[in-house]
Amino acid sequence: MATQTASGRSRNGQKAEAKPFAKAADGPDEQEPGHAEGRSPIERLVEAVARAIRARVPVADLDERDPDYIRESLPAQWLVASLWFRGEVRGLGNIPEDGPVLLVGNHSGGNMSPDSLVFTLAFSTYFGVERRFHQLAHNLLLSMPGLGFLRSYGTVAASPENARQALSSGAALLVYPGGDHEVHRPTWEGNQIDFDGRRGFVRLALEHDVPIVPVVAIGGQETALFLSRGEGLARLLMLDKLLRLKVLPISVAVPWGLNVGDMLGHIPLPAKITVEVLPAIDLREQFGPEPDVGEVYDHVVTTMQETLEALAAERRLPILG
Repeated sequence: MATQTASGRSRNGQKAEAKPFAKAADGPDEQEPGHAEGRSPIERLVEAVARAIRARVPVADLDERDPDYIRESLPAQWLVASLWFRGEVRGLGNIPEDGPVLLVGNHSGGNMSPDSLVFTLAFSTYFGVERRFHQLAHNLLLSMPGLGFLRSYGTVAASPENARQALSSGAALLVYPGGDHEVHRPTWEGNQIDFDGRRGFVRLALEHDVPIVPVVAIGGQETALFLSRGEGLARLLMLDKLLRLKVLPISVAVPWGLNVGDMLGHIPLPAKITVEVLPAIDLREQFGPEPDVGEVYDHVVTTMQETLEALAAERRLPILG
């Protein structure tokens, strides 16, 4: 369970991944006038199929967060996460008590991403369900079997528009700059922060003048055997054009055995998930009135990598922790 619990602190019931960090995964297609005419018949066919597929995936938006649902389901969800993943979340007190804040996390465990689930439950327990809290995810993930409830917990389609709207509303926002590139990295790269050079989260924080709070998790990459991101396979199948997916991960996971794409999800192994929240970074206070985006990015990644290595040093055995 969270080492800093909501006991005595919870306010339940009171009213109150340069590239962008998250590409607009599900927004309406935008084309320049005349651009479609210059495409080959095959390109136009692929684009038409892509629009048809994306139209069938319901877009998650900020209004779907449901505090009443969270309040009712949180105890059971947290119990399951505590028993199966032995969830431990440290340093929740480093998150500002109110106001907008950008939480920047590393991401592990494939499409099931148990570290995100554990942190979301711990945040809602600690701060109370009335505090606005959103998490960005690829919209396809929110349509996977068994994961629709995340919409009610505040998970929304990853897009710059949703990110800006969340921060403008005063919410805490959790982003994963590494996105599908990081979450599907091979198991032997499990103890690496890999944002793939995506610096948009820094610009977002500067645009809204909000602090960055790094959130470092470990254990997710032990919930299956991740073999490859499958980037070449994704290009071959034109998934980047059809679904804006640059990876088609290959893993060994329960119950499928060899699992290609992870589109139906999998049953995560009961690896121990540990999450550590680091002190908030006031960018202009620490880096001056006009912070250099590259310098801030390097500082955040380096700090998170050092923390991840320290967490890894605590673990004795895979899965057991």
